[in-house]
Amino acid sequence: MPRHLRIQYPGAIYHVLSRGDRRKAIFRSDVDRELFLATLAEVCGKTDWQIHVYCLMSNHFHFVVETPLPNLVVGMKWMLGVYTKRFNIRHKECGHLFAGRYKALMVDGSGNGYLRTVCDYVHLNPVRARLLKAENLIESFRWSSYGDYLKPGSQRPPWLRVDRLLGEKRIPTDSVAGRREFARGMEERRTERLRAEFKAVERGWCLGSEEFREELLAAATERIGATHYGAERRETETFKAQRLVKEEMQRMKWKESELPKVTKGDKRKVAIAARLRRETTMTLKWIADRLAMGSWTNVSNLLRAKRMKATAGFKK
Repeated sequence: MPRHLRIQYPGAIYHVLSRGDRRKAIFRSDVDRELFLATLAEVCGKTDWQIHVYCLMSNHFHFVVETPLPNLVVGMKWMLGVYTKRFNIRHKECGHLFAGRYKALMVDGSGNGYLRTVCDYVHLNPVRARLLKAENLIESFRWSSYGDYLKPGSQRPPWLRVDRLLGEKRIPTDSVAGRREFARGMEERRTERLRAEFKAVERGWCLGSEEFREELLAAATERIGATHYGAERRETETFKAQRLVKEEMQRMKWKESELPKVTKGDKRKVAIAARLRRETTMTLKWIADRLAMGSWTNVSNLLRAKRMKATAGFKK
């Protein structure tokens, strides 16, 4: 079963999504939703999680969580397990409630708008699901944190953190005027064409700047396995391969601009190609293009000749 990346570090932010087994309902009534929120409150107390937004639908939930400690995995295991047990007891059932592993999209919290994008995605989920008519305000959907954002701080759950999202929306204070501006902006957002903006939230494994992505890839490179999703695996392998090429070029005191000028069969290129084949899973075509070595068959022949030469030398 392919697995999503699970990178944990202090201060990490995730968009978490989990669906019911076979897309069945995980909330059959408002009592179930209250039970889930109580369980979420408990896990926040146990883990120090800070929830930025949440939304409860019938067969899935979303929330954006910041983890001051690197404990997403242990917290999710406890929360999903406890809610499943409570749900089953309440409905006199047994067995799995959630489908497979939850999705945890990593979010760049640098203040450059990525947190705003993912939080708006969560708050506008009832709009996209057509649960609200055009004349209905977003706050009329009860089971999300949107309504809490419009309340004074004393009336919000203690585990809900609003300052970071308000900051990314350039709302300086959590005041009556600030909350009114928040609502006005969100009602405008619901009428915008957001499909392209939200695409990375729905399909990606991280949402952030290129620097943020590279930092995550560097952290994941040494621990990723063959069971992770193809897109994540390929991107991580490419990052590692690029790093190895840069290391070799620095060791040989080459500049990037010199690569096309060096002959395709140069022994130094062959040595880099051999390391890439030995330490990564990059294709011969990728190596040929990256090192300006012509066709993939040329690289294959050069590497075969290198191996045969090494074998012959060993026999002697």
